[in-house]
Amino acid sequence: MAPARNQSEVLEINGREISISNPHKILFPQAGHTKLDLVRYYLAVADGALRGAGGRPNVLVRYPNGIAGEFFYQKRAPESRPEWIEVVTLRFPSGRTAEEIVPRDAAALAWMANLACLELHPHPVRGDDLDHPDELRVDLDPVPGIEWPQVQAVAQVVRATLADLDLVGWPKTSGSRGIHINVRIERRWTFDQVRRAAVALAREVERRAPKLATSKWWKEERHGVFIDYNQNAKDRTVASAYSVRPKVDARVSAPLTWDEIESCNPADFTLATMPKRFAAVGDRHQQIDSHPCTLDRLLDLSARDQKEGLGDAPWPPQYKKQPGEPPRVQPSRRRTSTPTRAKPRPETQPRQTSGRRVSKHPLIEIGRARHKEDALAGLERWRTKHSKAAAYLEPADVLVDAMRGRFTTWTRVRVNLQHVPAKLQPKQGPLDPDEDIDDWHERRDANHASKARLKPRPPRA
Repeated sequence: MAPARNQSEVLEINGREISISNPHKILFPQAGHTKLDLVRYYLAVADGALRGAGGRPNVLVRYPNGIAGEFFYQKRAPESRPEWIEVVTLRFPSGRTAEEIVPRDAAALAWMANLACLELHPHPVRGDDLDHPDELRVDLDPVPGIEWPQVQAVAQVVRATLADLDLVGWPKTSGSRGIHINVRIERRWTFDQVRRAAVALAREVERRAPKLATSKWWKEERHGVFIDYNQNAKDRTVASAYSVRPKVDARVSAPLTWDEIESCNPADFTLATMPKRFAAVGDRHQQIDSHPCTLDRLLDLSARDQKEGLGDAPWPPQYKKQPGEPPRVQPSRRRTSTPTRAKPRPETQPRQTSGRRVSKHPLIEIGRARHKEDALAGLERWRTKHSKAAAYLEPADVLVDAMRGRFTTWTRVRVNLQHVPAKLQPKQGPLDPDEDIDDWHERRDANHASKARLKPRPPRA
């Protein structure tokens, strides 16, 4: 007989009773893992998981119906929570504030897992100092078509670069296609300074391996492995060590030694296999807090770059325009200052410009949808309709963007036609699919409906 839907199981953890609601709910349909499996996983690796996410404010990324259903980001801690769950108040670049969860022990991890929080998404600060990060994050993100060996190769370039700058890096698989490298730093720099150091590091790695790596922010300019310096901007979070990722095999972000990078396969580290590895070898990042580093040399490198004409790099779109930031518009849509064709003018008359957009890359948008699979289905319809042009596309020419709304993400698909002969390049057409993306009003309406259901009824006369 199937377990009752409202069944719960109570676990005693660190002297606290944690009630796991609907413990047999399937979160990973293909692997068969349940919510209770997720809770037990985090208890098995709690020491390592807390080393990465503990003592830090965390964004809750919730999958209430498993990886096949909708998920959402929850910055604000649930109002209904145990009194022992710690929170801190963060101020975001937008000016808003939110109380976020600060897990301190295994019981807190289990409580978060009961909310179907698969991943741990900590900010790079501690709960007792929210203005000075203690972690520099190096995110190696391969563009489409780039295989794992190239990511491994770039990681080794990062390792050598960090060593030359007197920095100690701690690598881990991202749990997806990339590698994360964390550097513990002294808590004496602001978010902007840490991000500036990350930009300098990304550019230095690109200089050392220009065919393998890139620091270019705009997807249409990227190649190889992108070094995402903007993961160090304030309000950005990254899946931390031991986080379970929303993959069909329940893959996890696995801490590694540098020597392990050469031979490891990210698929080897899953919710099912990591507890055994943890019991056998312990936490590969156990000593990370013993090696806080200085950013002085990276900031000197940043100053040198600026002196040579390399100023700030583009910020994510939701951030306010920053001093010294280049134009925040993708290269394919930048305006040009080419002279207009006009009447001959006297030499003393200033030259006028057209201000027309001239595409550096012939980019068209295919579609946008709430679900990635729907957006990719639209891409396949476009490929069928424009089969001759599609035959010239390279993997990196298809740009699949995960766009973050206030609470959820949606997917935009674009195609770079740079390798398609001009006579075969399709024009921009109607988007397919073309879904209305507005999670703010949906969440607001859902909250109003929920409050209406919970509103107490007046007593009968």
